[in-house]
Amino acid sequence: MRIVKLTYLAICAFALGLSAQEAYKGPVPEKADLPFIRHANKLIPTDPGDAKEDSVKGDTIYTVPGAAATAKTPLTEPIFIVKVDKLNVQQMALYKMEAKGGQRVLNLPQKPKKNGPRAVRLSLEPLSSGLYKLEVQEALENGEYCLSPGGSNAVFCFAVY
Repeated sequence: MRIVKLTYLAICAFALGLSAQEAYKGPVPEKADLPFIRHANKLIPTDPGDAKEDSVKGDTIYTVPGAAATAKTPLTEPIFIVKVDKLNVQQMALYKMEAKGGQRVLNLPQKPKKNGPRAVRLSLEPLSSGLYKLEVQEALENGEYCLSPGGSNAVFCFAVY
């Protein structure tokens, strides 16, 4: 009976050791509510801003000033680390934008088109209390992109090169 108890305790200690090793040990963002692109042990802040929303012939057009984001990554499936205070990361969406006339533009047609813009698939994983990992689930082409929480015109822009 004593051997069974010792074996049980050893298994429990081993399991606790494994779960402790799985805790996130990477870099943590210095600012809350701002997604950071993870490059190994370095974090690059995305460009925060607000998209201007207009309606043209029933389509919704979002524009962000500037032809290009200053946050850039060579990764086609970037990972974002976000420390959350008020930001709703559960409803975050990622869209590709087009550079036109010195600004970035996203045109969401009233009637979805077969080859029209669509949100890029993301996965969300909690890392610790208030810390999340957002991971792009499909390869991105070179270009300009913006993360945006649902129901908001807040954007967090970056470029893939």
